[in-house]
Amino acid sequence: MNAPLLTGPGAALWFDHLVVLPIVLPIATAGAMFLMDERRHRLKAAISLATVLVLLATALVLVGRVSAAPEVYHLGNWAAPYGIVLVADRLSAMMLTLASVLGLAALVFSFARWGRAGPRFHGLFLLLLMGVNGAFLTGDVFNLFVFFEVMLAASYGLVLHGSGETRIRAGLGYIAVNLVASLFFLIGVSLIYGTMGTLNMADLARRLASPPAEAALFEVGCAVLGIAFLIKCSAWPLGFWLPTTYSAATAPAAAILAILSKVGVYVVIRLSLLLFGAGSSEGFGQSWILATGLATIAFGTIGILAARHLARAAGYAVMISSGTVLAVLGTGSGAALSGALYYLVGSTFAAAALFLVAEILQRSRDPADAAQPVFADEYRDPFDDADAVEIGRAIPAAVAILGSGFLVCTLMLAGIPPLAGFVGKLAIFSGLASGPMTAAAWWLIAALTLSSLGTLIPLVRLGIFSLWVPHDDPPPVLRTPELASLSVLLAACVALALWGGPALAYAEATVQWLSQPQDYIRAVLDTGASGARS
Repeated sequence: MNAPLLTGPGAALWFDHLVVLPIVLPIATAGAMFLMDERRHRLKAAISLATVLVLLATALVLVGRVSAAPEVYHLGNWAAPYGIVLVADRLSAMMLTLASVLGLAALVFSFARWGRAGPRFHGLFLLLLMGVNGAFLTGDVFNLFVFFEVMLAASYGLVLHGSGETRIRAGLGYIAVNLVASLFFLIGVSLIYGTMGTLNMADLARRLASPPAEAALFEVGCAVLGIAFLIKCSAWPLGFWLPTTYSAATAPAAAILAILSKVGVYVVIRLSLLLFGAGSSEGFGQSWILATGLATIAFGTIGILAARHLARAAGYAVMISSGTVLAVLGTGSGAALSGALYYLVGSTFAAAALFLVAEILQRSRDPADAAQPVFADEYRDPFDDADAVEIGRAIPAAVAILGSGFLVCTLMLAGIPPLAGFVGKLAIFSGLASGPMTAAAWWLIAALTLSSLGTLIPLVRLGIFSLWVPHDDPPPVLRTPELASLSVLLAACVALALWGGPALAYAEATVQWLSQPQDYIRAVLDTGASGARS
């Protein structure tokens, strides 16, 4: 008998190409989706679900495999820095897992209604995941730009999905802002390549060990590139577009779009610690990152206090989450950064869940409008016998379930015990206290404390109004796919608290790895291209 696939030679070959799977699989599946009849809703949903489950399994396998050493994949068997290289390490594997869990929850939620409220939803959804995964895995700045553009192009379609004047207005503004960001991205990349002669991240870090001939021009290019990333991070004053855009988008689109600002945060962390953690440009831009992060926390807190709708409040919560990680990175404290990474994961799950809860509650307040699909297709698909109007069934305990989910989201985003939001902020405070208590550390502690209070007050107010104040409106209907998707995100939030010790240990090991850029450089440049993977 032949040896099992997962233990034989075939398994080793398959694992050698595991790093490229999060990019190849969604783009291949999306291409097939665009060729399929748009009315095959159930078939498309099944293929999309299978694809996202494979992506999640791949991300979890990579988390285990990169604990000892990073996975480096040379495309076309060309050695770095001349060829395209993909790198999976602790940070990128963690972000891949975060994106896959969000993708799974958002996709399942779309099965209840939004997956067929407009054309090409599943293809755009998978293209967005492909761009996000590629941005996390790429090892050079130019391909980072390519994956960013794929991700943004798909997000334009998802923001506009469902049509309507509100979405079109918000979508056009979102497109304009991101086109400007892409222009800054190209200018910054051009300046860096013109001064350094390379765009491979590891090669850039190696060359920065000695001062470049045109150091000032190189730093200008990095500053311009930083503006592009901060726009994508939704950092103040460049992130004004996020609450309006995300609150106007459909719920599953807003939930998956919550990862986009974290892609910008990921890139800022990656390049700051790799290029400016040591060498001739050590500490470049650190004070600006700190100031921007503090300003983003303040802006997000004021915005969430003024919010009158849950979806808009969730958008400001996404901004606060990004600002928190940026401000911690700006302090230069590695111990605090590990807590910030832990907080980033939990707050992203909670914000995405809040978008989904807001959709269900808003639908119950205005059922006539919510029940009318914008893209009405009268064709009855012989392969899809689901009712075109009412999908799923009412759950008698819908209000209790939504109330419990809302409570978890509120505790997470406000950083209240016993959930992971509190653990993450406590780890940040502990990390700051383990070093010199500078003015920046005190400012950050004050900002995070006030943001917790500023998040708790409006969310409690909105929750009371939406769930506990008597209304003449019918009770909310929680459909089975919606319950399943909410359960995924809320279970992830609770799991982060229950297994906070191992999760924080992983974050600490990730920061320790990032603080040693020479190990990343050796892993990418000192391995030949004798195989696709090194």
